[in-house]
Amino acid sequence: MKTVTSAQMRELDARMIKEFEVPGEVLMERAGAGVADFVQCLSRMSGYVKPCILLLAGRGNNGGDAFVAARCLKEHGMEVEVWLAGVSDEITGDALRHLGKMRSAGIVLNELPTIEDWELAPVACHGVDIIVDGVLGTGISGPARGPAVGAINYINTLSERSVVVSIDVPSGLDADTGRPSGSAVKADITVTMGLPKVGLLEPSAADYVGTLEVIDLGMPDELISPITSDRELINAEDLRKIIKRRSRDAHKGNFGHLLIIGGALGYSGAAALAAEAALRSGAGLVSLLVPESIAPIVAGIVPEAMVHGGSETKEGTLSIGCFSKLKKDLSSFSAVLAGPGMTVHKQTRAVVDRILRKSRCPVVLDADALNVYAKEADIFRSSPCSVIITPHPGEMGRLMDCSADQVQSDRFGAATRAAEKTGSVVILKGAGTIVAANGRPLSVNMTGNPGMASGGMGDVLSGFLAGLVAQGVDPFDAARVAVYLHGRAGDNVALRSSQSGVTAGDVAEELPGVIRELTAR
Repeated sequence: MKTVTSAQMRELDARMIKEFEVPGEVLMERAGAGVADFVQCLSRMSGYVKPCILLLAGRGNNGGDAFVAARCLKEHGMEVEVWLAGVSDEITGDALRHLGKMRSAGIVLNELPTIEDWELAPVACHGVDIIVDGVLGTGISGPARGPAVGAINYINTLSERSVVVSIDVPSGLDADTGRPSGSAVKADITVTMGLPKVGLLEPSAADYVGTLEVIDLGMPDELISPITSDRELINAEDLRKIIKRRSRDAHKGNFGHLLIIGGALGYSGAAALAAEAALRSGAGLVSLLVPESIAPIVAGIVPEAMVHGGSETKEGTLSIGCFSKLKKDLSSFSAVLAGPGMTVHKQTRAVVDRILRKSRCPVVLDADALNVYAKEADIFRSSPCSVIITPHPGEMGRLMDCSADQVQSDRFGAATRAAEKTGSVVILKGAGTIVAANGRPLSVNMTGNPGMASGGMGDVLSGFLAGLVAQGVDPFDAARVAVYLHGRAGDNVALRSSQSGVTAGDVAEELPGVIRELTAR
């Protein structure tokens, strides 16, 4: 999905009103109703029976969106309360009209016009489950001032016990730079309008934006098509056409055969998690080549996969002779994944070299299959197969001969340079995972949450990705689908339980369910 600046979005709104005769009041209704729909979905996912929802509004259009959302939520039987950072006499235009509709629906507006009022506001506030931030939008410049500062600080205090949903942009965050110039809301989810704003995808914004959702305002394609952007948001709408409907007479041979090469003594779980995720992606067949000593363990964890025990070093890692145990040549598989649990040994490089030299199908490299190529990023260009790499910042730094801090300080640049140097599809993992490939716009994923910062998550991602590639999905498209659904699965698990308790196995189990976001079957 294309990204726009705040100025571009204002121009699009103005053209909708003037050229397509969609009144601003109607656009605000669509925006607020979209927020309400999302909050209802969030409530169901979180298991709330009768959630208490507090909406904090400013005096501008974001406040108007909050007024609409409050009215819609009440119409659906939810308990809502609305507080205003200011006085209602200062509200004008479309926001004022929707304030009248909200009041007609029986919702009282509580006015807190000073910072001191917000400092004295009760933090417990009836046990708020979800707090909706509609204080400030994209129209502000400079730091938040007056009662808006009090509202922002109040939201951040309440966030210790409530889920925070920001309307359009977290209040106080610059929608073009992704940086706050003063106090800013730290949201769990930002529900933005029409198109994502460029600043919301910046790495500096990740801790404020959280997961990013987009509400469709009904903008015609003729308005959006002329827009160009070098960074795009990965979203479900753009991905739906990638997952094809299966034929009724399909068989397992139609959906590819993936080979996973990895594992080591003490690291059997990584290969097993990758295999489980690959199977849940829809791959028809999954084989594993692991050290002989751990083959029975892996086979017991993933009975649906075909596990081959290859020769190993005395340290329990795969040796160069491991391929003799395979009944098929590397070139006969639909895709190969190397790296999960592999560990680094002097023979590991030889194993991965052979994979890159002999494979004719796409190869996914993760973890130690990347670490063996420290400072040799251009080596993948000589491989006869297409390559997809999935480094975290540390692995990217080793590959590109720089530090992880340097990667993090310029994530977009690092991903672009890696794609240029390696000739590969690059997935730079982290908050705001980036998918880069030569000749394609940088694609940024904003699903996922801090609960996914635990062991095995990368193995699930690489297995899921490789499973999609094995089914014939274009590597760049497969990368976008994989990072989006992997993050969405993690979000769903966290909403049902907690971020702290999310495990890689939980995410793998959730994958079939989130695939339904892209397909009806």
